[in-house]
Amino acid sequence: MKKVLTIAGSDPIGGAGIQADLKTMTCHKIYGMSVITALVAENTIGVYGISEASPEFVAQQMDSVFTDIYPDAVKIGMVSNKEIISVIADKLIEYKAKKIVLDPVMVATSGGSLCKDDSVEMLINKLMPLATVITPNIQEAQVLCGFEIENKEDMQRAAVKISENYSGYILIKGGHLTSCSDDLLYNDGDFVWYKQERIDNPNTHGTGCTLSSAIACNLAEGHDVKTSILNAKNYITGALKANLNIGKGRGPLNHCWNQ
Repeated sequence: MKKVLTIAGSDPIGGAGIQADLKTMTCHKIYGMSVITALVAENTIGVYGISEASPEFVAQQMDSVFTDIYPDAVKIGMVSNKEIISVIADKLIEYKAKKIVLDPVMVATSGGSLCKDDSVEMLINKLMPLATVITPNIQEAQVLCGFEIENKEDMQRAAVKISENYSGYILIKGGHLTSCSDDLLYNDGDFVWYKQERIDNPNTHGTGCTLSSAIACNLAEGHDVKTSILNAKNYITGALKANLNIGKGRGPLNHCWNQ
């Protein structure tokens, strides 16, 4: 059985973060493990509080995983401060971790901020270079590139700009575009568009977490990046089309739709 580690924050309602990651891994028949960076008091309506783990405790958790059950891939989600980002990067280098998917989580689906402003530079300079693929949405890509993204041409310009500081694969998710929902994968001058129908389902809590975890699962199984993304997108499309409708706000996906 392949093993995947998620390094992220928790979600008490189970739709995003560590909980969504582990559900996704289980549904991919992957052995899931977790390092918790923060406890987040959130639901489908908003974010009400964040209690961060200490950098030292994050390091201890990572030591516990890598010295016992070495992961075949790593997914990184919510990392809310620069000290935690730094220690995660140091440990990934120490243990020579491979197949790393970085979802640069900055804003929750409900709109609440999940990332401190001073941590973005550390994310870009120390953690991003270790990643095999990064998966920013439009809002996150705007932070990384420094300009507004309103259409597919802007997505291409943003990918090229982000690549000035990062040599891996860049997947910019187009779900926040008004004209379409297509995703763009960019690497070393190569643009690949993933056509995506716009699914009539407002319940999208945890979509970013779920997609990045599904990509990590596919990488762990030995698929290349392009195939891993295609398979992950098919999985999340099914989870959205299942039309789970729970919660008072933007509800979670049905991670078990294919079971």
